Amino acid sequence: MPAYNAFKTALAAQRPQIGLWLSMADPYLAEVSATAGFDWLLIDGEHAPNDLRSTLAALQAVAPHPAQPVVRAVQGDTALIKQLLDIGAKNLLVPMVDTAEQARALVSATRYPPLGIRGVGSAVGRASQWSARTDYLDVADAEVCLLVQVETVTALSNLAQICAVDGIDGVFIGPADLAASMGHRGRPGHPEVQAEIESAMRTIVASGKAAGTLTSDPKLARRYLELGCTFVAVGVDVLMFAGAARKLAADFTGAPAAAEAGPRAAY
Repeated sequence: MPAYNAFKTALAAQRPQIGLWLSMADPYLAEVSATAGFDWLLIDGEHAPNDLRSTLAALQAVAPHPAQPVVRAVQGDTALIKQLLDIGAKNLLVPMVDTAEQARALVSATRYPPLGIRGVGSAVGRASQWSARTDYLDVADAEVCLLVQVETVTALSNLAQICAVDGIDGVFIGPADLAASMGHRGRPGHPEVQAEIESAMRTIVASGKAAGTLTSDPKLARRYLELGCTFVAVGVDVLMFAGAARKLAADFTGAPAAAEAGPRAAY
């Protein structure tokens, strides 16, 4: 079977992909989300309480459905990346990438020798269907879609060099951490932050790489799509549930509902 990754193919073709953030850390809710019609689902290992086994369970729950899973690692650790790839994650989002050197190290971690340093253990892994995919080692490098998260002032200063790294498929702007790095913690919608985000998106798109981000603000999401972003997450499952649950409770108890999470929730 030749190398194929539907999400990577869509990004390369510049087809906008609309996503949902999965922070519930529950495979049942991941499966529900996979039936909703989103193009991709982010299984969050950085800010949600996911570990390797719960990430595997979410991948298995989503697998029968068209929505493509993207796994966010807790950090760009070579051994962890190896484990995530072996359990069948094809699309990886790695947070806090500040330099081209870090980006190149991540590319190496996702490639087998001689192109990289990924350890070879796929024979016993889900990625190769436990050796049923006899050509897996030949196609694995090409199947990986590697997305890096740019979310600091330092990263923005190195953005052009990061985009130039061969093997990086897309660059994701992290609004919340970027806002904090710029001195506007908790205010990703601040005009100065938004100006930097838009400038960064233009740089990414001009480089030929896919640009992406997350926002719970529909107006901002549409603006980012207009700028050429091709993978945009437009909501977070746990915040959607929290907002709906609080509203329902308020409707029947008369208690004031908590403010809905808007641009502040982008991360």
